[in-house]
Amino acid sequence: MKRNLNVDFIGRRRLWLLISAVLVAVSVASLATRKLDLSIDFEGGTSFILDGVRPDLTVDELVDVAEGSGAEDVRAQLVQEDGRVRGAIIHTAAITAGTDAEASVAGALRFVSEAETIDVTFVGPKWGERVSNKALQGLAVFLVVIIIYITVRLEFKMAVAAVIALAHDLLITAGIYSLVGFPVSPATVVALLTILGYSLYDTVIVFDRVKERTASLGGPGKRTYGEAVNTAMNEVLWRSLNTSLTALLPVGSLLFIGSQILGAETLEDLSLALFVGMAVGAYSSLFVAGPFLAWWREREPRYAAIAEKARRREDVVETRGVPIPEADDSDDVEEPSTPVATSSRPSSAPKTYVRGPGRKPRSRRR
Repeated sequence: MKRNLNVDFIGRRRLWLLISAVLVAVSVASLATRKLDLSIDFEGGTSFILDGVRPDLTVDELVDVAEGSGAEDVRAQLVQEDGRVRGAIIHTAAITAGTDAEASVAGALRFVSEAETIDVTFVGPKWGERVSNKALQGLAVFLVVIIIYITVRLEFKMAVAAVIALAHDLLITAGIYSLVGFPVSPATVVALLTILGYSLYDTVIVFDRVKERTASLGGPGKRTYGEAVNTAMNEVLWRSLNTSLTALLPVGSLLFIGSQILGAETLEDLSLALFVGMAVGAYSSLFVAGPFLAWWREREPRYAAIAEKARRREDVVETRGVPIPEADDSDDVEEPSTPVATSSRPSSAPKTYVRGPGRKPRSRRR
């Protein structure tokens, strides 16, 4: 039979806070210094797609020849198939379509790459700005709906804790994207939306069990809110781990096998966001949302009184040297302090008195 794990989520919340703080700090520093590599769909610009290039072509060659032809903000990426270079994608700052500048860059790229065909695409900056604004509006509506739903289904403070965990997941995922240098494309936005749903799914499962456990807390001094939350989280830990591993295996296959080994580089931005976001979401639902909720609720007068009564009880027991009984959510049953002797013999039956160690008992009759 599978036994529940016993992880001290609440007692070690300072450790989890330190880990999250380090990850968030690194992410913020990376976003501030390196920034995100936004694709042409968001920034606007001109894209040159080369097909049938020579196999020994390098990224540096493409960047140098494009900049030598007058292009600015050049970014190049090779496209591989079966381990061989088959094409390339070059993004530059916006170049007016049909002009001599565009023809000059395209001709230079064709010459150095020996490409069979070149497709040129122009995307204006207004389109990218509109896409970014729509994405932010959709995210805002999503968060409002989620807060309302979790508040109605569970409670408001759980909704706030879930949103904080979501912000934690998105910030760390964006920071890793900035560190790795992968371009942020529409596929990345789809992956981020998937992360939001997955992280909330795991968090709601945890909070639903927490609500069941904390709804029947014992009297003051019996079990604190944090202890009840810790018990509930350990009860769903196996389920959370199994769900996370099941989701991460296929995404990991896309990232490490599909994009790295098989050369399907177009899957990199999608699979990286999914893999990192799901892993961080599984972590935050247990080590961020739960401990934050326990810390917040234990500041309420009711649960603060329970925690204070429990601390006093522990101090008294520790002073007297009496072991502390394990907390339980069941109703208290008063046990008699001394055993009550019962007998079916009549009152006239002789009584036996024990005089002490080493002495024989004697009987007398009234």
